[in-house]
Amino acid sequence: MTDLPPEDPRRGAPIPVSRRRAFVPLLVTGLVILAVLVAWYFWPKKSAAEGEAKRGGFAQQFAKGGGGRKGGGGFDQNRPQPVAVATAQMGDMPVVQTSLGTVLSGRTATVRPRVDGLLQSVLFGEGDNVKAGAILAQIDPAPFQVQLEQADGQLARDTAQLNNARLDLGRYQTLLKQDSIAEQQVDQQAALVRQLEGTVKVDQATVDSAKLQLSYTRISAPIAGRLGLRQVDPGNMVHTSDTNGIVVIAEMNPIGVLFTVTEDVAPGVISQLRAGRKLPVEAWDRDRKNLIARGTLVSADNQVDVSTGTVKLKAEFANNDGKLFPNQFVNVRMVVDVRRNVVIVPSAAVQRNAQGQLVVYAVRSDNTIAVKPVTTGPSDALNTSIVSGLAAGERVVTDGLDRIREGSKVEVTSPAAANAPPPAPGIGEEKGTKGARKGRGSRKSQGKGSAQGPGTT
Repeated sequence: MTDLPPEDPRRGAPIPVSRRRAFVPLLVTGLVILAVLVAWYFWPKKSAAEGEAKRGGFAQQFAKGGGGRKGGGGFDQNRPQPVAVATAQMGDMPVVQTSLGTVLSGRTATVRPRVDGLLQSVLFGEGDNVKAGAILAQIDPAPFQVQLEQADGQLARDTAQLNNARLDLGRYQTLLKQDSIAEQQVDQQAALVRQLEGTVKVDQATVDSAKLQLSYTRISAPIAGRLGLRQVDPGNMVHTSDTNGIVVIAEMNPIGVLFTVTEDVAPGVISQLRAGRKLPVEAWDRDRKNLIARGTLVSADNQVDVSTGTVKLKAEFANNDGKLFPNQFVNVRMVVDVRRNVVIVPSAAVQRNAQGQLVVYAVRSDNTIAVKPVTTGPSDALNTSIVSGLAAGERVVTDGLDRIREGSKVEVTSPAAANAPPPAPGIGEEKGTKGARKGRGSRKSQGKGSAQGPGTT
């Protein structure tokens, strides 16, 4: 701004009112923006600090027990914990060997043609059960019928020559007695008769062979069993050298299962087998949930497989329902012995502690827990035998093990009651249901509901 001369009347003149009014809104707007920026800068830090304080207070409250509720809905080791128990009992425990087995057919036969020819017809259905000797297919018999007729004609001709030679021999022998013929001529005729007799025998064998070849055009089942899939269709030429044949027959009843046991178990099994004892064997599915069939052990191999250290055993099953198929994989369960009068507990009661020891959680008479190391024996899917560490009649925990430790106070509940569906609300239970509904509506009600005791949930 240039300096004005002293005589200029504008020098030192006041600012007009219209300019001051235009400046006030700009000033107010600037102050508002400044206030917003200050609030934005300080407000998040304050909120985060408050959130951390709230969360820290909640965590401390939850650690003290109760998850922030008055009664405490979390784990409280001072109150009795509900557990399911079972009583150790004396009983017999079978010693079971399990293995993976392969189903084997008792006998398997590949039906192949015994003569070459055109397959005229197939007389079986895939998957049918057949008896031994049943006709399965027919090969065109015409060429073999012609061969049989040729052999019959040759046999008839040579037979006629033989009969004529025998008549001449009889005449020559009569003339020899009359001394009317030389003895040498009689001997020559006798030799001719013997030669023709041999020729007739050869012709007869040729006829029999032609008949046999003709009978082979009707293909029959060599064994009884179940038929597989047809390997060739009618209209094709079949040969005795065909590898696949026409169909495969597998004997299904009885059927065998081949499995193995370790070499240290094999001597005991074989000794019982030699003594005439029939060890029971069961075949289960892949998941070991469904029993397929029951059978008995019938034989054992005579050597140990050096690569696996096992001995092969074979069991036989009456496969009346046809559930076992050749080459099927099954889980084999064989009872090799029975331990008499041993302590038995449910397998769920046996646990392993942090040191790797097998223990059970026994319930004392005052409903406190005693952790007992045990030595186990044979077991099955449900029960385990105890060799030492537990006596018959003692109670052991089978459910709720994650909530107890040595000296914990417990409340015994029956497994049946724990697994039973909740009863329909009656007169006395209606209030409890309403109270639970109120409890879900407010923290105060939840605290009251959770403080009723360990029997409520």
